[in-house]
Amino acid sequence: MLDKYGPWAVIAGGSEGVGASFAHQLADAGLNLVLIARKPGALEATAEEVRRRGVEVRTLALDLLDPSSVDAIVTATADVEVGLLIFNAGANSYGHDFVDGELSGHAGVIGLNITSQLALTHHFGCLMKERGRGGILLVGSLAGYLGSARQSVYGAVKAFSRVFAEGLWLELRDHGVDVLELVLGVTRTPAMARAGLNFDLPGLNVGEPDDIAREGLAHLADGPVWIAGGNAAAAEKRNGMDRTRLVLSAHEAMTRLLPAR
Repeated sequence: MLDKYGPWAVIAGGSEGVGASFAHQLADAGLNLVLIARKPGALEATAEEVRRRGVEVRTLALDLLDPSSVDAIVTATADVEVGLLIFNAGANSYGHDFVDGELSGHAGVIGLNITSQLALTHHFGCLMKERGRGGILLVGSLAGYLGSARQSVYGAVKAFSRVFAEGLWLELRDHGVDVLELVLGVTRTPAMARAGLNFDLPGLNVGEPDDIAREGLAHLADGPVWIAGGNAAAAEKRNGMDRTRLVLSAHEAMTRLLPAR
């Protein structure tokens, strides 16, 4: 891990949930970390825990929707060799029906999940290609496999991310850089809890952050897409051709999982 993806890893969305699990597991593997998140309290708490594992940790409390944030990240990492980028910052930050919501709110979902992701991937991907080694892990979602009410833009950006990862994997696979879209289903993270997900629905497959992060790192070289947490069959089903039936069925399930507030 250290030889291929070290000595430094950048984790966007590294303060809690799966991002924090990535941080702990990469620290155990000996990688130094740059952790990026919006809320400084949780960010510093995770950083302090990880430092106890004997690695160096830098923190950047940034809002990735701020146009200056990418430049700040580039500046903060200019003196270190980043061998791994994990983009885990793509939450559904604005869950509204499209025409009832503000266009600026929907634009924020696009800015976080597409614009910021592309900017960081471009910067660090260029450096990795020049060195002939490295890894890029983009955290995706089953939401990107079909449309969903109140998540129409979020589902669309996650579909974009997966297709982008597939193309990037083709472009970098002969240059020593691994690319993986790690697709998550329902995962017991603070962000999903804040969104109001009902983790206790009978039969619901719920992933645990440590397990998901471990699976993602184990399959980093198995791109372009890895569906985590035992959700491969669900993703395959969502790729069917009867879109009306699939979308309506998924909508009913999502209504039970995430009741309207």
